[in-house]
Amino acid sequence: MKVECGDHGQHSIKRSSPALHFRLFKTRGVCFIVSAHRLIQISKAHIAPKIVDDPYRFYTWTVTYGTIAPLGVPQQVILINGQFPGPQLDCVTNDNIVLNLINKLDEPFLLTWNGIKQRKNSWQDGVLGTNCPIPSNSNYTYNFQPKDQIGSYTYFPSTAMHRAAGGFGALNVYARPLIPVPYPTPAGDFTLLIGDWHKTNHKTLQRYLDSGKALPFPDGILINGKTWSTFTGDQGKTYVFRVSNVGLSTSFNFRIQGHQMKVVEIEGSHVQQNLYNSIDVHVGQSLAVLVTLDQAPKDYYIVASTRFTKQVLTATAVLHYSNSQSTVAGPVPAAPLEEYTWSKRQAQTFRWNLTANAARPNPQGSYHYGQIPISQTIVLANSAPLINGKQRYAVNRVSYINPDTPLKLADYFNIPGIFSLNSIQTTPSDGSAYLATAVIPTSLHNFAEVVFQNDEQTIQSWHVDGYDFWVVGFGSGKWSPASRESYNRVDALTRHATQVYPNSWTAILISLDNQGMWNIRSAMWARQYLGQQFYLRVWNPLHSLANEYYIPSNALRCGKAIGRLLYSNDN
Repeated sequence: MKVECGDHGQHSIKRSSPALHFRLFKTRGVCFIVSAHRLIQISKAHIAPKIVDDPYRFYTWTVTYGTIAPLGVPQQVILINGQFPGPQLDCVTNDNIVLNLINKLDEPFLLTWNGIKQRKNSWQDGVLGTNCPIPSNSNYTYNFQPKDQIGSYTYFPSTAMHRAAGGFGALNVYARPLIPVPYPTPAGDFTLLIGDWHKTNHKTLQRYLDSGKALPFPDGILINGKTWSTFTGDQGKTYVFRVSNVGLSTSFNFRIQGHQMKVVEIEGSHVQQNLYNSIDVHVGQSLAVLVTLDQAPKDYYIVASTRFTKQVLTATAVLHYSNSQSTVAGPVPAAPLEEYTWSKRQAQTFRWNLTANAARPNPQGSYHYGQIPISQTIVLANSAPLINGKQRYAVNRVSYINPDTPLKLADYFNIPGIFSLNSIQTTPSDGSAYLATAVIPTSLHNFAEVVFQNDEQTIQSWHVDGYDFWVVGFGSGKWSPASRESYNRVDALTRHATQVYPNSWTAILISLDNQGMWNIRSAMWARQYLGQQFYLRVWNPLHSLANEYYIPSNALRCGKAIGRLLYSNDN
């Protein structure tokens, strides 16, 4: 890259890739270059500065339709570079991901990076509150970092009901070479994307929802887009299995015939390494387990079956010992007979490994979250009201509707009438549900307590963009301030998605240290689509690169932002 800074405001930037976005300015005779993640002083004009930066990884992904038959019936699916599921994105902590996404579908499209915090960079979050969707036959280049993160994550479409057609994939963030992980290097690394699946076309499913109908029960479960897969390993060796729930609506129980699983990582947290025979994984969640091939050399079932459903759907794959002399045999291992009580007890055993580090060298337990005073409490009650005679879903009586202009752009350009900061209450109240673009305001560096209150008869799964959070409590009935006595203030794990059991509550703590406009949503996609979501505006009025990066120069503009120019100090 060559950078030129003229004496009279004549600037130019020569770069090898149009996907890299840099801005150059000169003040008091000193030149600066601003990239998405760096502010660099240049001591002289007409020189090429030495930039010590994290590695860049460049990708070009093309999104198309294709026809496959994952459940035996040909159907239209969404492919990325011809693949279903999409390409696995493997990277290292702090890598710069520059990904040119080309949309060849017949409608606008976005990908979101589930669990990637997008530090100071909600511009890249890939949801309709932060980004204009990519028009058909157009493209957008994402530029983001998994900053100070490790772990097992996913990406998927955030627009319409595209997620029901595919377009999802794995996103694995590995530790930097000098940062140790709290277990020996596995002999291999397997990713399992597991989720419920419908044979019905995604546009038909969307019409069901738009007409006020519920989605039908899924037709099956897929493991990596198939009903049958094989994972091969050597006897006596240990492998990591990264398991994610990429489905639309149902939890599943995961197990491997004859083998115990040691949980080592959950959504970027290194956890206490307990052994399990089976594990519940809820919608939108991910975890990593170690499995040692310590049994007789043959083939074994890998099983995922739906939880908390009247009809149980089951998918199987095979763990194949490389020296196996016999095929898989015997009955498929059953899930635990107990449901919610068993599942909650298991969830409470997932604890932070206080002596292990995550992406940084310092131990996770060096952050004493339980000693930080709570500066804000938000209680969120989900519901399933009828509005105008149609099924909707709501949070604190507000069923979210997407405006034509992303909230982040409306905020940046000061466009009135897009959203209101008093559109939703921070505690539940009685009354009828209504439609609105719900935004809760909060201040940068608040330490928030958020309670998910579920008064319905079905399990919920909630996701928070831009953050991970400490899951400090599960409880039955109604939450009250007295419920804080049961909080785990010592070794609760951090994650980005949590379940809430029926007629129960889940409490989390969040350090709001990431400025931006962040989506808090149901991970169950029909509920999200029909309004069970809102945005959290984390804000500091002082404009500073220390708080938030500038708007990207390639930001798409739509709605009332069409034709708007970037502010002069951002060009």
